[in-house]
Formats: sequence, C-alpha cells, structure tokens
Amino acid sequence: MNKILVIDDEKNILSSFTKILNQEGYQVSTAHNAEDGLERVRAEKPGLVIMDIRMPGMSGIEAVSEIRQVDAKIPIILMTAFGTIDTAIEAMKAGAYEYVIKPFDISEMKEMVKKALEVSRLMNVEVGYERPEGFTGDRIIGNSIEMQKVYKLIGQVAESNVNILLRGESGVGKELIARAIYFHSKRKDKPFVVINSAAIPDALLESELFGHERGAFTDAKIQRIGKLEQCDGGTLFLDEIGDMSVSIQAKILRVLENQSFERLGGNRPIKVNVRFITATHKDLEQLVAEGKFREDLFYRLNAMTIAIPPLRERREDIPLMVDHFLKEYSREFGKDVQQASGEGLKLLGHHGWPGNVRELENVIKKAVLLGQGRVLLPDHLFLQGPGSEQPKSDTMKKEFEKVIGEMIKIQSSAPSGSFYADTIEQLEGVLIAEVLKQTAGNQTKAARLLGISRPTLKDRIEKLGLRKIVQIQES
Repeated sequence: MNKILVIDDEKNILSSFTKILNQEGYQVSTAHNAEDGLERVRAEKPGLVIMDIRMPGMSGIEAVSEIRQVDAKIPIILMTAFGTIDTAIEAMKAGAYEYVIKPFDISEMKEMVKKALEVSRLMNVEVGYERPEGFTGDRIIGNSIEMQKVYKLIGQVAESNVNILLRGESGVGKELIARAIYFHSKRKDKPFVVINSAAIPDALLESELFGHERGAFTDAKIQRIGKLEQCDGGTLFLDEIGDMSVSIQAKILRVLENQSFERLGGNRPIKVNVRFITATHKDLEQLVAEGKFREDLFYRLNAMTIAIPPLRERREDIPLMVDHFLKEYSREFGKDVQQASGEGLKLLGHHGWPGNVRELENVIKKAVLLGQGRVLLPDHLFLQGPGSEQPKSDTMKKEFEKVIGEMIKIQSSAPSGSFYADTIEQLEGVLIAEVLKQTAGNQTKAARLLGISRPTLKDRIEKLGLRKIVQIQES
C-alpha cells in the first residue's frame, strides 16, 4: 500500500513530489492530467492519490467523483491555491480525504501522506482469523474457546447494520476486531475511518468529527468537512468512547438516533448513513452512575456488545502469538529466530500480561531485536509490571555453583576417583528437582521438558531420592 499517484499538469510539481516521496521509500507514479490519472488508478490501484484541482480537461472535482466510483477507499489529497478553497471543500464533500493550500510545508505534507497511507492500509488490508496459504492480511490470533466465541459473534453481526460496542482492556486488539467486522460487512467497499477519542483534545475532537463552518471559532478561517461527512456510507470506529465529554456524547447520540448532525457553528442538518463501531476499556456502567456518561447513549451503544477477553484468560493462545510475532519481527529485522525455548514459553505463560497482546508483541519484538541465535531464550525476555517473573537461569546457575563448591570441598578433604561422576549426579538431582517443582510434580510434563522418557525420569527420581519432592508437589 505504499504506491502513490501524483496528478498535476506542472512538470516541476511532479518531479518534486517524485524526489521527495521516493526518499521516504514510497513508490511514485505520475500523470499530467486527470484523464490519464484515472486510467492509472484503474491499472495500478494506488494506496493514495495526490492531485491538483485546476488542470486542463477534467477538473479535480470531477476526478474525485470518478476515482470514488473506481475505488471509494482510495484516499485523495487535493492541492489548491487559496483562491479555489471553496472548490476544494466541494471536492471533500464528494469524498476527498484532505486538501493542502499551495505553497505547502514539505514536512507537513510528509506527515499527511503517512497518515493517509495508514488510513488506506486499514481500509484495504483484510483481517482474518486463520492464515491460509497465500493470505497476506492481518490476523486475529487465537484458537481458545474464548476467542471462538468472539469469532462467532463477529459472524453473526457483521452483515447487519447494527451499531456495535467492543469492550475489553487496553491492548486486547479491539481495533483488529472492528476491522474484522468491517471486512465481513456489506460496507466493506466503503470508507472505514478510525478516531481515537482519548488521543484528541476535546475541542479538536468535535471539529474532527463534525467539521466546522467558517468563523465558528477564532482560527476557523475556512469551512472544514468532518470525518462523519467523509465517512458517509461507510463505517466509523470510535475508540475509547468512554473518554468523550458529555457535550460530544449528546451530539453522537443525535447521529445515532437521526443519522444527522450540524457542523460546529452551523445550523443546517447534514444527513449521513454511517455505521458506528465503538470501543472502550472503561466501566461505562460506573461512568453512568457517576454522571460522566449519558445513560441514553450507553443503551444505544449497548444494543450489541462483544467482550474481548484479556490475554491472561486465554493463555493457551500465547504460543500461537509468539510464533506469529517471531516470524513477523525476524523478517523485519533480518533475523532467523525459529522458535521460543520451552523455558521461554513457560515464562511467558506465567506472566500476568497487564498490557495484553500489545505487551506480548513488544516483548517479542525487543527479544528478536536484541537476542542472538535461532532460539528465543528466557534471558532475551524482558518482562515488567505485575505478574512478571525473572528468568530462572540465574537461580539455577547459583544452585549449580553451590553444589560444585561443596563437592570440591569434599574432594579436597577426601580425594575420590569418582569426583566427576558424583558431581554430575548431584547437578542432575538439582536440575530434576527444579523441573519437578515447576511442573507441580507432573512427571509427564517434566520428562518432556527434560527431553527424556517418563520411565527414565521415574528411574532417576528413585535413584536420586527425589520421591519426597514428587509427593509434596502432588499433595
């Protein structure tokens, strides 16, 4: 999705964009007029179109409408002189993503391009539950019973137009679930817009959602089209809706009830057809009781709820996620990490995961980046916060050193020809005892971790006098 098409009748503009965007790692193609640009859109399916409004032949306004008919999900950034700003606004009403006024700041343009391509990626990269051969989209990982329930609900509600509330702790993957619903809905060929309510100041959030009229506030020098208007016919994902002010909640309620709103500073109702998917990690019932969240809006949103379980409640999915993230970041960092060791997986399985899937991804990303070799070891894993456990390797090392020190003292006072064999046996006893403790006396699991057969382990337990440890763990 890094393909960008630039349409402008000025050669110097095309060459400048090509140079600047190529330096950022994007693939750039150009067209000298809207007609040629439209043909390139059909042939190349770019992730973003940057286009001038005033060109010979087809105008930018007409071109926006034509591109939308080819693919309504391609973001279009318009370039315009201040004198044609009203035309730019008309183009945005027709479905353009954004506009810039010439001359523009290069750094600001780069940031706008980055954001537009991310919007394009979200709308075009499919979300699946499994990864069949050749699948190139994003994946919701997990085969646990808890996640199977989530998949079932997605299948039941996706094709309807009912608004959906996603509930779950931070980091559980609410945006991926929202995108999965979108990709299985009847609106999958229409825009998908994401707004994080917690990340935008309240005054800006209102303008971002509903737009504003010229003169609505001090810096409102031009009319602005909001995301709701741009999203007409599509799906709006409002993340962290529990952080919205009560005043904006009232406006959202009106949209849900009437599918209409007014721009900030305006008095003319604007009709839209938008499906809402909202999400929160907060206790909305408690916020309602405290007067911080409208009760009528809560019931509107709560018509269909999907609760996404935290990672600690589906630990059996951790090995699948680890395998997925190992492959992803090994490819990104040019490493060849094949798998996590049994001790490493055990450590990850015991962690509390307050940051959920996002925390696990960051842990694996850092481990792949800093680790060496083809196997991920406990020493590569940096776990923090509640429920974290440090690698056992240091503890085991100290225990081994203690045993060796004691055996050397015995050897010094009473030399023995069997010093090596006796020391190895003592160290073996420490190792097996520790594994039995970690597996709660389960000899089958212990044998698997040690890489020996269960009969061999049973024999070593008897020979090394470890029966008492097994009995204690089993009781």
